[in-house]
Amino acid sequence: MPEAVITIENLAKRYLVEHESTGLRPGATFRDVIIRQARNVSRRALDMARGREVVQGDKVEEFWALKDVNLEVKQGEVLGIIGRNGAGKSTLLKILSRITEPTKGRVVLRGRVASLLEVGTGFHQELTGRENIFLNGAILGMTRREIFRKFDEIVAFAEVEKFLDTPVKRYSSGMYVRLAFAVAAHLEPEILLIDEALAVGDAEFQRKCLGKIDEFSRGKGRTVLFVSHNMGVVTSLCPRVLWLNHGTVERDDRARAVIDNYLRREVPNREPVITLGHRGRPPQVQDDRLRFQSLEWRSGLPLRHGEPATARIRFKTRASVPGVSIGIGFCARESARLLTYYTDFQDGFRPDLSPGEYSVDVRIDALPLGPETYALEIGCRSGDFHVLDYLPSCSLVEVLAGPNTPGYIVQEDTGVRLPSEWSWNSEGPFPEVRPIDEAEPVGLSEPVYARSVR
Repeated sequence: MPEAVITIENLAKRYLVEHESTGLRPGATFRDVIIRQARNVSRRALDMARGREVVQGDKVEEFWALKDVNLEVKQGEVLGIIGRNGAGKSTLLKILSRITEPTKGRVVLRGRVASLLEVGTGFHQELTGRENIFLNGAILGMTRREIFRKFDEIVAFAEVEKFLDTPVKRYSSGMYVRLAFAVAAHLEPEILLIDEALAVGDAEFQRKCLGKIDEFSRGKGRTVLFVSHNMGVVTSLCPRVLWLNHGTVERDDRARAVIDNYLRREVPNREPVITLGHRGRPPQVQDDRLRFQSLEWRSGLPLRHGEPATARIRFKTRASVPGVSIGIGFCARESARLLTYYTDFQDGFRPDLSPGEYSVDVRIDALPLGPETYALEIGCRSGDFHVLDYLPSCSLVEVLAGPNTPGYIVQEDTGVRLPSEWSWNSEGPFPEVRPIDEAEPVGLSEPVYARSVR
């Protein structure tokens, strides 16, 4: 039986959250302000002398990112870690990577650890791709001889041969993550930690990375911890899934059982306006010239199959942006994209926008999605490929049966039904089977019934 390579016992991580308040009564004098500031300075000095965490605010709140986490991961396992934003997923990987220390508990790691937590972690902006391979490899624990031996494999996997001697500050986010993953994967550690970094790469590179992870775990018996919001990837890659909820382990079981339970817990949004400006963006959003502010459903919620759906998307631009296209997508509960609408799909129109505030309206004449709950995505690009803003799973949207939805669609799961043309033909009795060289060509008869089926 494989031995445990990761053992976590009663792990907890506390952060002190600072809150700055005036703390002054109405009519306070300048002398009161000086006394208050002096008190804060003396308090921080005392905290430093006693070895406590030093915070800047005068009011401190405790926040437990992790509480009483117990976990054992065996050699060769691929463990998926899921949970909402703020559940403690990244904190757990940072503790395992030795980036931060736990407040309580014990962690035992048996083997060399490589981490891929953020795009470009360990890269120096002014150095070239070639120089950063050696730098990042050294940070991850590779010897110079080991890096030389695997250098060609790393470059080939990352597909950055043409830009090897270009400073990485000129790399796109996709090139960044390709190079970072290539270095980490070829380190061949006993434990590999991945935190949502693969969301940056294109679809082909993601497939290549997932194949490498599969080979890494099954073929070489290495252990992988994989954090992601993409339930489809987690299901296909991870036999076992850990669900974190507000810093505690909600469930640790087979992937399908955990993910089904997790998705059932998610509640569809019933508010017509979804605010977007304050939300965090994924790593591939490097350009900050355009930011979505809100999405407003003007056709009412919940949406209904076969009925019109209308929405208005508001956004701001802080600098001029050429060739802007905006899209909205509906994903299945396991994050597979089912339906997408783009502003430039039909006529190719992409306006050049100057700094300001804008809105764009989308109208869907008849929503083709079957009754189910879907994850909503909103994205914006300049030209064909340059990402300006992107918000995956920004809201859960419920679609109900419409007044004309057939019963067989109501009973089925997630799906898209689109109009198509069908013809019913009468072929008559089948002819007697004869050898091919004796058979006469048989053509289709005229259709006896034809209609457009929607």
